[in-house]
Amino acid sequence: MPKVKTRKYKLKTYKAAAKRFRVTGTGKIVRTKGGKSHLRRRKAKRAKALFSRMLEVTAPGDRRRIKRMAPYLKKYKANPPA
Repeated sequence: MPKVKTRKYKLKTYKAAAKRFRVTGTGKIVRTKGGKSHLRRRKAKRAKALFSRMLEVTAPGDRRRIKRMAPYLKKYKANPPA
């Protein structure tokens, strides 16, 4: 009786999630802040400066959802935050 090979299927990445999140070298998932594209004239200088910082995703449920939506985030380092 010949052995039947079982095929492992590739998972599709949600491209929106792949563009919004990055994985650091230590394995943390980081994100940028929203609300920085327009209407910035009335915001304080300090608030505008803080927009460029990356924030760690700390909620375990969010981390689990992001890993499910972008399963290959950790595998490929070339993942720009833009």
